[in-house]
Amino acid sequence: MDVLSLGLLMFGCAVAVLAGLIKGMVGFGMPMILISGLSSVLPPDVALGWLILPTLVTNGWQALRQGVRAAWESIRRFRLFLVAGFVVMILSAQLVAIVPAKAMLWAIGLPITLYAGATLLGRPLRLPHPPGRKIEAGVGAVAGFFGGISGVWGPPTVALLTALDTEKTEQIRVQGVIYGAGAVVLMGAHLTSGVLNSDTMPASGLLVVPALLGMWIGFRIHDRIEQAAFRKLTLIVLLIAGLNLIRRAVFAV
Repeated sequence: MDVLSLGLLMFGCAVAVLAGLIKGMVGFGMPMILISGLSSVLPPDVALGWLILPTLVTNGWQALRQGVRAAWESIRRFRLFLVAGFVVMILSAQLVAIVPAKAMLWAIGLPITLYAGATLLGRPLRLPHPPGRKIEAGVGAVAGFFGGISGVWGPPTVALLTALDTEKTEQIRVQGVIYGAGAVVLMGAHLTSGVLNSDTMPASGLLVVPALLGMWIGFRIHDRIEQAAFRKLTLIVLLIAGLNLIRRAVFAV
C-alpha cells in the first residue's frame, strides 16, 4: 500500500469515527457525513462504495439495541414506507454509473443543506399529521431515490418520524430499522451496479471498526445527556457537510 492510499484510509477512518459518534447520539447522519467527508478526497461513486458496509453494520446495532421483538414491531408499523423506499432505491442505484459527478454532488448536497438550514432556522419540513398512506409511500420513495444514488436517505425519514410524533427511543430504533433494511438493499443494488466491487469492498470493511467505535461513544453520550443540544450540533455538522458538497459541485469540471 502506498503512502497516498494509506493517507486516504486514515482520513476515512477519522470520518467514520465522527459519523458513528453523531449517529450514536441522535440516530442518523452517518451516510451524510461519510459521503460528504469521503467525497472531498474521492470520486463520489467510490465514496459511496466505501460507506456501504459501515452503514449496514451500525444500523444493525442501532435497530437491535432494544431487542428483536421491538425491531420487528417497528418494521410492521412502517412497512409501507419501507416497501416504497426499497423499490425506488433499487431502481435509482442503477443511475450511479451514468449520472455525472457534478449532478450527483448537487443531488446530495442541496437537500442536505436545505433540510439542515431550515431546521436550524426553526422551519423544519412539515408533513400533514398524521400522514396518509400516499404521503408515507411518497416520502419513502423520495428517501429511496436519494438512498440509491448517494447512500443518504435520512432527511425524509426523520421528517416522517417527526410528523408522527414518534417517541425518542422508538425514533432512534425505527431509524435503525429503516436505515438498516435500506442498507441491505443498497448493498445488493450496488453489488449489481458495480459501485461495491473488489476495490471498494476492502476499504468499506475497514471503516466498520472506527464507525462502531464512534457509535459506542455516541450511545454513551446519548444515554447520559439531554439530546436536543446534540441534535442541533448534528444539524450544524450536516449543514457544513451539505455546503461542502455544493462547493464541490460548483467547482466540479
